[in-house]
Amino acid sequence: MPAVSIGAGTPENHVEPHPNPTPSPRQDNRAHHETVPVTSTTIPVLLVIGFATFVRSALGFGEALIGVPLLALFVPLRVAVPVMVLISITVSTIVLVEDWRHVHRRSAGSLLLATMIGTPAGLLLLTRVDASIVKAGLGVVIASFASASLGYRRGAVLTDDRFAWPFGLSAGVLGGAYGMNGPPVVMYGALRGWSPQRFRATLQGYFLPASIASMLGYWLTGLWTGTVTRVYLTALPASLLAILLGRAVHGRMNAQGFRRAVDLGLLAIATLLLAQSVRPFL
Repeated sequence: MPAVSIGAGTPENHVEPHPNPTPSPRQDNRAHHETVPVTSTTIPVLLVIGFATFVRSALGFGEALIGVPLLALFVPLRVAVPVMVLISITVSTIVLVEDWRHVHRRSAGSLLLATMIGTPAGLLLLTRVDASIVKAGLGVVIASFASASLGYRRGAVLTDDRFAWPFGLSAGVLGGAYGMNGPPVVMYGALRGWSPQRFRATLQGYFLPASIASMLGYWLTGLWTGTVTRVYLTALPASLLAILLGRAVHGRMNAQGFRRAVDLGLLAIATLLLAQSVRPFL
């Protein structure tokens, strides 16, 4: 695959010699990842990130499951994942600056705390259960939920935060194992019957600290590299435009239309998960 550097600077295949002849594992890991080339197909990369950002801005979720598989067609997966997490931080920050008053703080806090508790179990799950099985099961559950929800329009099913914990724990387990903490949180928000503004704002109140924690982990393990930063900064203007477009679309949707869009988004995520679960057997 031909490779060029996005932005000026040292070529990606060049690593400056380290003055220490015995670098630490973290330093060595950073040096290794800095050699990852950036694809020359910059326009497709920007289109993918722009579209994923638009979906996240309009609905409040979905950019990772849409953006990461498509972005991985053009850049290494170890670049695609941190880039999309930086995009998540950007979208969440902008939405919260504008709509922080609509955040359901108790729900966001309960979901986040439960997620932190469930994450270690997810790391254990990663070593014990095949990813294809988990993705297939999650795909079936999400598809069933979204299909039933499309025909159910009687308001909120959950009227308080008592059930936030099982959804948050599920998000932590799936996030710790496979980076898929979004679907349980989205399902919880749908069951609460929130207004479109509260739904989107509360999800950002959850995703922002979770994404910051993820980037801290990537930094500590050497996965937040110069390549990741350059791809993110190159895509930032397109992402900001996509955020504005997504906000405009979000503002035009009434409650019923928004909930239908959320259910259709969940169906799309379920389809992607099912496709990923059968790919190893094809």
